[in-house]
Amino acid sequence: MSSEPTCYWHRAKQTVETERIYGEGWLRWIYGNPLGRLALWLVVRRAVFSWYYGWRMNRRYSANQILPFIVDYGLDVDEFAKSAFAFKTFNEFFHRALKPGVRPVAPGGDVAVLPADGRHLVFPDVDAADGFYVKGAKFTVAELLGEAHLPPEQQVLAPRFAGGAMLISRLAPVDYHRFHFPVGGVAGEPRLIKGWLYSVHPIALRRNLRYLVENKRMVTLIESPAFGPVAMIEIGATNVGRIRQLFIPGRPVAKGEEKGLFAFGGSCVITLFGRGRIRFDADLIGQSAQHLETYAKMGDRLGAAVAGART
Repeated sequence: MSSEPTCYWHRAKQTVETERIYGEGWLRWIYGNPLGRLALWLVVRRAVFSWYYGWRMNRRYSANQILPFIVDYGLDVDEFAKSAFAFKTFNEFFHRALKPGVRPVAPGGDVAVLPADGRHLVFPDVDAADGFYVKGAKFTVAELLGEAHLPPEQQVLAPRFAGGAMLISRLAPVDYHRFHFPVGGVAGEPRLIKGWLYSVHPIALRRNLRYLVENKRMVTLIESPAFGPVAMIEIGATNVGRIRQLFIPGRPVAKGEEKGLFAFGGSCVITLFGRGRIRFDADLIGQSAQHLETYAKMGDRLGAAVAGART
């Protein structure tokens, strides 16, 4: 596998930057070396591997890794809701809360926002996209929503998002690991789809994009007055065996409201909109057309509802 760096567009700085990859050597060996891929198939993709790593990150001694991690990756401790010295384990630090107001939410009832800190790709028409992390690699909406095994007449969600728009938000281990609602509305009951726990880093996805539809994931449908049906899919990954939902299903939710969190590791949130319901911001479309992720934070603008659109 190529050792080319992973680059992204930094929306705030307006510069192309190279990602510092946590565990890069391990990732490249697992997904690029024949022995590594054997270990991936036998052990790494399985839940027990991530369970064991998560168990270690919940032990008291794991707290010794917190300060070196903060220093190595230049995290802003002034954003943390509590002192870096107050976390009892690394996992507690990893899915930390932030102070109110440090992630301002773009205003406007017809404006959608990014659901998480991370690196983002947008596709105005998911069915017409010619590739995600590598040109030509695709999956279907039905596969993503766990309905591909059903005959078309029994599929419930997939028809509502056919030809719709998609946002892929990739969270690296160094990112804030809580995810939020991109729109306001009424959120339904999350549905668990069981699966493997492959990495969702581009190093892995460039080899096999289908990891996104083979991994464990949770699907939540949001009925939004401005955007119609919106689906949020949280995807687990290696060392992310736990996706915790923090909202109450069936109740109205506000744009930018906290939805849940991931335990340790890199992870991913995919957001689907119905056909013709959202117009993504031009800068996100431009970078994504070049297969270049855009780094931006939760609450930043994603796009606006299309006036007069109907489900």
